[in-house]
Amino acid sequence: MATSNKRETKVYWDVVSLLGGREVLGTGVKTEFDLIALSNEGLKRASLDALISFLGMPKKQFVESVLDLSIKTIERKRSDDRLDRHTSSHVIEIAKVVEHAVAVFEDEDKVRDWLATPNRSINGMRPLELFHMPTGLALVNTVLGRIEEGVYS
Repeated sequence: MATSNKRETKVYWDVVSLLGGREVLGTGVKTEFDLIALSNEGLKRASLDALISFLGMPKKQFVESVLDLSIKTIERKRSDDRLDRHTSSHVIEIAKVVEHAVAVFEDEDKVRDWLATPNRSINGMRPLELFHMPTGLALVNTVLGRIEEGVYS
């Protein structure tokens, strides 16, 4: 069997691993109600850091453009400090869309490239540009569903 020089891709990125794993979350996630409980409790800053790290974008850009928060507000928090309920819910919804993208593209680099590339099906915007609002996240998720089903997007 031939070996490939390509870096092995972790194709099992799910919401839990995107948010830092069970160790950071302090619990497993089996249902949507577990995600609601996590949101109500507040994610640790470490979960936000893990998601930003996966996306490979500057923390300042993500925090200010997507979460509409000051980077100083986030930087003042220790890694085990909790985010507020609204921010936690937003981060969880982003992780769910990224999980869908990983399932569709099955390659971390392709996911990052797709999220950062202008897309005609969303008026030439980059999917990441729509992550700041629930409607935008839903639209990106819809486009991913169309790609998954083989519809030109």
